[in-house]
Amino acid sequence: MPKLKNVRSFVIETDPPHKGGRFWYFVKLETDDGHEGWGETAILSVLSGLESGYEELVRNIFDTYLKGEDALNREYLYYKLYAGLTHLHPDYVMLGIISAFDIALWDICGKHYQTPVYNLLGGKMRDRIRSYTYIYDRHATESLLATARAWVSEPERVAEMAAELVDDGFTGLKFDPLPQFKKKAYRPWDLSQAELGHAERAVAAIREAVGERADILIGTHGQTTPAAAIRLAARLEKYDPLWLEEPCPPEHYKEMGKVAKATSIPIATGERLVTAHEFQLLFSEGGCAIAQPDLGSAGGITAVRKIAAIAETHYVLMAPHVWGGPIITAAAIQVDASIPNFLIQESIGKSDEFFNEITREPFNWEDGDFVVTDKPGIGIELDEDRLEACRGSSNAPRR
Repeated sequence: MPKLKNVRSFVIETDPPHKGGRFWYFVKLETDDGHEGWGETAILSVLSGLESGYEELVRNIFDTYLKGEDALNREYLYYKLYAGLTHLHPDYVMLGIISAFDIALWDICGKHYQTPVYNLLGGKMRDRIRSYTYIYDRHATESLLATARAWVSEPERVAEMAAELVDDGFTGLKFDPLPQFKKKAYRPWDLSQAELGHAERAVAAIREAVGERADILIGTHGQTTPAAAIRLAARLEKYDPLWLEEPCPPEHYKEMGKVAKATSIPIATGERLVTAHEFQLLFSEGGCAIAQPDLGSAGGITAVRKIAAIAETHYVLMAPHVWGGPIITAAAIQVDASIPNFLIQESIGKSDEFFNEITREPFNWEDGDFVVTDKPGIGIELDEDRLEACRGSSNAPRR
């Protein structure tokens, strides 16, 4: 059996406008029989300014918990890491590190048996994975803030961008109609009549622009109080959004359930939750119709396949979250292909652009869908030379 021999890690800085985040965090595991597995951590801005510490942390964890272990023992190694690093208490940052190791282990296992990971999860239920994207300004080159400002000030411009994306093939579009950059000091907050009115006008403009060609997905990043979220939902129901995402902070499952019971708009949430235990608490309160675990933070493939199974028993659909790079995306596609309760997959645009700069081969995205690969493992390989050239500013200088 292949034994884990070495680990390498990479913190890379993406090109402007930094779609998917400014920094991406990768792990590569190596075995004594020559197999390699790629993983990725999605911890958003939690490690902002601490990028150089990621690589040292990854090395220390590998040496303590994984070195010399059988790389095929994925379940055992997941629980060894979970017990050792969290003391059986879910932690967002540590589960992000565990997620990267877990994805890499599944990648190795698929390559060892020369089969895609979805075959190790029960087989393939679908050949195509429906995707959605944020409504990005395709002309933006400096910062995503320009798009964000348009979301909260220029409904007509957002509608134009939405129509362009639908013409490209997308059938799901997401945006945040609330001024999330305005009130950073404290969340959640109430909404004024002006904010409610703007949100309604923006959603109306998009619905008029795309008609029935695409679903509209409302993101709010947990900014509002439950009461404000219910008022917002009442304004937006007539435009039939596919979901209202994180209508209040995700830490209070019962309040999320209250919002869900007060609106006909399906509630989606879960990008900041980790492990099947937190999702079970959410489901038990009727807190969502659509679960959004992130493969790079919720606990990797091992945890998300358990979350999907629990969701299935509650008739909750799965729409894995992605705010990161190609490894999280590839791992999510493997899960999506194998589960019965899949709905739609988040994508950073078409998962091309900067993705293509660091992958050996691009994703196959066609007419709004990812086409499921038959390559072994998670189906994506990174180019180490390009990763070295893109190391973050707190590590090595970029070439």
